[in-house]
Amino acid sequence: MAKERRFLSNTKKRLKGHQLFYFATCPYCIKVRLALWWMGLKLPLKDILFRPESKADLIAGGGKKQVPCLRIEDERGGIQWMYESRDIIRYLKRQLTS
Repeated sequence: MAKERRFLSNTKKRLKGHQLFYFATCPYCIKVRLALWWMGLKLPLKDILFRPESKADLIAGGGKKQVPCLRIEDERGGIQWMYESRDIIRYLKRQLTS
């Protein structure tokens, strides 16, 4: 099991069309980032505290500055903003198995 866990954490599957808005000390953001690591997923991370343009993008697109927030762009260009850490992790697990 430990060997399998190490394999999963070292394997990085990139999710196209996804971005995670976060800040480093937010416990819910930490929970999502740990889940990304555990699942071996890689996607662009947008720190809203140290990157004003990331904060502006989050507010302009999602309508609020709540983090964590997963921005999901589908193949047709539709954009969805997902805010709750539990929902984000559940969604990422489904992406991993699909």
